[in-house]
Amino acid sequence: MFREMRRKNQELSEEECIQILNGAKRGVLSVFGENGYPYGVPMNFVYEEQKIYFHCALSGHKLDAVQANDKVCLTVLDEGVKEEGDWWYHFNSVICFGRIRIVEDAKEKEKRLFSFGMKYMPTRESVLEEMKLDGSRANVLELSIDHMTGKRVREK
Repeated sequence: MFREMRRKNQELSEEECIQILNGAKRGVLSVFGENGYPYGVPMNFVYEEQKIYFHCALSGHKLDAVQANDKVCLTVLDEGVKEEGDWWYHFNSVICFGRIRIVEDAKEKEKRLFSFGMKYMPTRESVLEEMKLDGSRANVLELSIDHMTGKRVREK
């Protein structure tokens, strides 16, 4: 169902892909948007238990899109490195294809919001305070990965 990577010599292992997903702060979530246009939006995310989680508002373009069509794609890049004397970067990318759903279970939602906070906020206390203030105004989305590829890229 999914294409094989054309440049096999640049392919990353599953372990390398997971390492990038665990370390990256943001990715671009692409959904089927309105009027046949794709919609790609930069998102914070957390990779846990072989799934990817996002938080979002209770309404909006992205949420409407995933409710209309649950097939999505997430593209993530690592920070990349520039070797001394070169103008180009070496970086790794991961692309995940899968299906996305809204997490309905309150305990599951709370667990994932807490994981988010621990990835992006400075202290456990600040996470709990933020969840208390804004947790009820957030949705959590769960991406179940159907296919994942990673690639080493040399921008030259």
